[in-house]
Order: sequence, then structure tokens, then C-alpha cells
Amino acid sequence: MHMKIRQLLLTAFLFAGTGVVLAEDDDICAPFKDGLVDEGLLETMLSAAQDGHLYRIEQSSSRVGFCVDSALKRIKGRFRDFRGGITLDAGANSDGQTMVLIQSDSLDTDGILVRNMLKGENFFDVEDHPEILFVSHSFDSTGTDKALLRGDLTLRGVTRPVTFHVTLTPASDGKGEKILVEATTRIDRAKFGMDKLEKIADNEVQLCISAEAKKYESVSAYEPGVARPKS
Repeated sequence: MHMKIRQLLLTAFLFAGTGVVLAEDDDICAPFKDGLVDEGLLETMLSAAQDGHLYRIEQSSSRVGFCVDSALKRIKGRFRDFRGGITLDAGANSDGQTMVLIQSDSLDTDGILVRNMLKGENFFDVEDHPEILFVSHSFDSTGTDKALLRGDLTLRGVTRPVTFHVTLTPASDGKGEKILVEATTRIDRAKFGMDKLEKIADNEVQLCISAEAKKYESVSAYEPGVARPKS
């Protein structure tokens, strides 16, 4: 099944359950209001939900993480609180938008000393910068299921361009209600203000997203009196 991707929106979904996800349209936009992202992007999100092109990231079966080499070993970490979704449009071209919102304080690693160091002011500085945001500005297909996703990453209050290498494939549920997403990129932490302790940890950090996404349907997409699928 070949699907061209119109948009990859990594944004919050507040609902659990199996099968098609139903929710009020306003809920899907709530985390990005108050000027966090452009209003036009929120309108695009609502439109995708109403057209049946929006998939939510399942936080329980997805992972947003990073790894960096240090003087002692390779440090791996993950964020446990993130919000995201994907829109697919079989007839679309390469234009698209993407968002991902991460709560930086949800950072987790194997050791408490490493975890506290990474949360501190020399690295993610979670107290002063509680959110990490990515908003895309282009999506260029490089194959049937691969693409380059370019956008702006805001980390520690610094916004810089990054490019994710993305692989997207249908899940094996047989209903077209799930997709699998893999996205990776590398950043220079010093360019985001994390320029301390360079002898302890490398400047290059790899960001990785491995996500399962489930189809989302807008409540307003159903006419009054028409039965809605159970969530």
C-alpha cells in the first residue's frame, strides 16, 4: 500500500482505547494554543481530523529518545511525556507540516546521577525550559516509505533547523487504522546552549522517534443521529 504523506503532525492526543479514536476537535489543539504554534497549523490539524487523515501517536507503545557518547559509555535516554500525531492523504503531494511537543522533565535514564545531570542547567535545564518543540516546514519523499522531514527544533529556548530521516509503513492490523513511524536526526548540543562538560559527553546527540500511530476521527465528522464507532 503506497501512501504519500501530506503531513506528519506530532502533537498531543489525550485519549486511550482501541480502534478509531474519537474526541472533540478542540481537545486536539489545546496543548499548542496560547501562541505556541501558528494558528494556521492548528486549523490544518482540525481539517485533517475532520477529513479522516489524522493518526495519533500511542504513547504507551511509542518511544521518543536520544543517545550520546560519553567518556565512560554511551548514554541513552527517553522522554516519557510527549504528544504527537500523523496525517496521511493518499492524494497529496510533498507539502506538509509536523509538530511534536515533549515535556523535558519526563526525561528518564538508567542511572539517577546521569538523569539528574542531564536534567540540570548544563544540559536540558528542565526547570527553566520545560518543553521541547519541533515544527516542520517541508516533507520531501525519497522513496515509497521514506522521506526527509525538515523543520525547526526549539530546545532550551533556542530554535534551530534540523532534518529527520523518516520511514513510515502501514501496521499489520489489516484495517488501515495503524501506521508505524521511525524518525532520526543528529544535533550539535552546543548550538542549543548545552556547551558545558564537552570532555565528559560528545557534542553530537542522536534523536530517535519510534512510534505506533492510531487513526483519529473528529466528533464533528459524524452527522447528528449517525452512530459513532466505539473508542
